[in-house]
Amino acid sequence: MDMRSLLLLALLGLSGHLPAEGKDPLQSAMWDFYHRRLLEGAPVVFDQRVRLEVPPFAEDARQVPIHIDASALDGEVVKIIAWAELNPIPHIFTFHPGPRLRPLLAIRIRVEQATPIRAAVLTRDGVWHVASARVDAAGGGCTAPSVVRAQEGWEDHLGQVLGGRFPRGEFDRLRLEVSHPMDNGLVGGIPEFYLDQAELRAADGSVLGRLELFPAVSENPSLTFEVRGDEPTRLWLRDNSGNEFEADF
Repeated sequence: MDMRSLLLLALLGLSGHLPAEGKDPLQSAMWDFYHRRLLEGAPVVFDQRVRLEVPPFAEDARQVPIHIDASALDGEVVKIIAWAELNPIPHIFTFHPGPRLRPLLAIRIRVEQATPIRAAVLTRDGVWHVASARVDAAGGGCTAPSVVRAQEGWEDHLGQVLGGRFPRGEFDRLRLEVSHPMDNGLVGGIPEFYLDQAELRAADGSVLGRLELFPAVSENPSLTFEVRGDEPTRLWLRDNSGNEFEADF
C-alpha cells in the first residue's frame, strides 16, 4: 500500500472526531431561530469534541440530568450556552469558566415535551462549537406544581447548599445541591422566583467562573463543577428577588 493510500485511510479514521460544518444533525425546524437568537448568527460547527450527555427518556420531566464537557477545547473556551428548543422557557444557562475551571458543567433541568437539547461552546476565535442531543419525555415538566412548595417549612431551608468536594487528580470535583423552588411563572398564581446568578470564588475573592441561570433549571438545582487544585472555594448565589446565599468548599 502506497503512502497516499495510508494517508487516506488515516483521514477516514479521524473523520468521526473532526468538527463538521453544515446542516443541523437533528434537522430541527427551530435550529435557525436559536442560531440567530442565542448565538447571534455567528459561525458554527457541529463538533463531536463537545460532549453532551442526556438520558434518552426523561423518567421525571421535572428533573432531567444533562452533562456538558468541553475539556477537549480547554484553554480556548470563552462561554458555554445550553438550551432546550421546545421548552416554553428554552434558555438553561450561560456559563463563563475561568482558566482554573474545567469547561464542564452538570445540571438538572425541566422539559415540557420531547425536545432537542443544545450545548454551544464559544471559543476565542469567535466560532461556536455545538453539541446536540434529543431527549424524549411524557411531558409537563415545566408546568407541573412545585414539589418543594408542597413541603412544610421549605422557606426555612431556602438557599441551603449541600454537597462536597472530591479530588480527581489535577482537578477537584464539586457536587452541590441548592434548596430553592426555582419557580418559572408558568404555574397559576406563583410568580417567577429562581436563582439567576452564581459565582465560584477563590479564597481571595477572585471569581473563578460565573453562571447565569434561567427558569428551565429544575427546583432544588444540582450543579457539578471541576476546579484546578485544592485551594478552598466559595459558592455565591443570588435569586431574582435579591436574596443572596454563600457556601464554602
